Amino acid sequence: MTLAPTLINLDALAAGKSGTVVHVAPGNPADTEDGADLARRLMELGFVPGERIRMLKRGMPGGEPLAIKVGNATFALRRFEAALIAIQPEQ
Repeated sequence: MTLAPTLINLDALAAGKSGTVVHVAPGNPADTEDGADLARRLMELGFVPGERIRMLKRGMPGGEPLAIKVGNATFALRRFEAALIAIQPEQ
């Protein structure tokens, strides 16, 4: 029997942990930005399927913004943006 990989959203990844991007979902079209535009922007930043990412740190208080390393670049994301990115965490 084959077990399906465990997927989580990037906003649930603990600080110091790594994973691989699996999917970027469109955002909520009721927000100020079009949902497809937000997903496209995240992909342009490097959050593409197969890319390895690392959660560096969470801001205080409230855990925002999230410092995420993608390749050689570091980005600050809001939690709702990170929630659009499905990842497979490394064991």
